[in-house]
Amino acid sequence: MIDPNTIDFEKLDGLAPAMVMDAGTGAPLMLGFMNREAFDKTLAEKRVTFFSRSKQRLWTKGETSGNFLELRDATLDCDNDSILIYADPVGPTCHLGRYSCFDVPPTPPPDFLATLEALIQRRKKEMPEGSYTTSLFQKGLGRVAQKVGEEAVETVVAAMKDDREELLNESADLLYHLLVLLTDRGLTLAEVIDVLEARHKPKE
Repeated sequence: MIDPNTIDFEKLDGLAPAMVMDAGTGAPLMLGFMNREAFDKTLAEKRVTFFSRSKQRLWTKGETSGNFLELRDATLDCDNDSILIYADPVGPTCHLGRYSCFDVPPTPPPDFLATLEALIQRRKKEMPEGSYTTSLFQKGLGRVAQKVGEEAVETVVAAMKDDREELLNESADLLYHLLVLLTDRGLTLAEVIDVLEARHKPKE
């Protein structure tokens, strides 16, 4: 989360544009303006609050409709004068009852593997009780690696049986456990993709 003291509110007479993105899908939801007080209130209450230029007051999105924007994260652009907000929308964002104030699909395809990886990383950090992922981390590298091996074999067996549904299920299990293994070793899916991209770059 960004430090409020690093935001340059002076370029627009005390305001900064704030673009809100759906934290789950990456889709743009709305654009508003924040002053320092609005940003502080957003951080404190974990609900996106703007400064209304027409009403000249703070305005929490959803304060009348109940369609809040629950804060997940915030970052700045390179000039420190524009804010990018990641939020979970509660209901439609647009006052016209639409998913977004922009003309985007209501359910754009999310990068689910990235979402799953982020969840696994949180499990490793927080280690909540009752979580299967937590139990894998608690059992250590040996068990995590063993599960990847088991799922790999089961994926091969499903392929040899020519069982489409079983192959899909076993492949999902394999991908999940591979993400757990990468997280346990401090690696990311992006680093794996970097290796693949490097292998497929055209030779000069």
